Amino acid sequence: MSEIDIEKIVKSCDHTLLKPEATWEQIRELCDDGARYGTASVCIPPCYAKQAVEYLDGRLPVCVVIGFPNGNSTTASKVFEAKEAIDNGVSEVDMVINIGWLKDRKYQEIENEIREIKAAVGSHVLKVIIETCLLSDEEKIRMCEIVTAAGADYIKTSTGFNAGGATFADVELMAQHVGPGVKVKAAGGIASLEDAQKFLDLGASRLGTSRIIKILKAQSI
Repeated sequence: MSEIDIEKIVKSCDHTLLKPEATWEQIRELCDDGARYGTASVCIPPCYAKQAVEYLDGRLPVCVVIGFPNGNSTTASKVFEAKEAIDNGVSEVDMVINIGWLKDRKYQEIENEIREIKAAVGSHVLKVIIETCLLSDEEKIRMCEIVTAAGADYIKTSTGFNAGGATFADVELMAQHVGPGVKVKAAGGIASLEDAQKFLDLGASRLGTSRIIKILKAQSI
């Protein structure tokens, strides 16, 4: 593993709070910390999007999740969520795929859904969550191909709300199989600066976590 680069780690972090009990006070603190440390974004529930965008006033991009956390809402509802998020001023959208469709080998349906959502977000960043802990390696590779073909910007490991989060093996596999222009986001269970650095070394460009900034605050960095 390369030497820990705190600045690179922080700039790669989507500083995240997606717990169902999250309050505006907690979201506001998340925004303040993200802006103070210069994270890539704050990643929050859609209901706080407009409020957070107005509060940050350009200090930091806001990312929201849609079809979250299960991914099995309809395509139309996901597209609506995406459009509403963009209307509310967000810069990035993280969507969850329909995992049941993947198990049913409905590959074209998944690609079409991602394409529709990408069309809804336009030039804004779209990250596609595939929930790696529920997938075989063959399914992970197929999703790398689908996400590439559909024109999304990132493929993301996990919601953080299922049986497991990002693993080093999954990030390495995904980095090897995405096409040109598609980046990898590791999310879920990133618990240390050492882990964060290793995910970046293995090919991740973004990290979805709340713990990194908490570590730096505790160390007064």
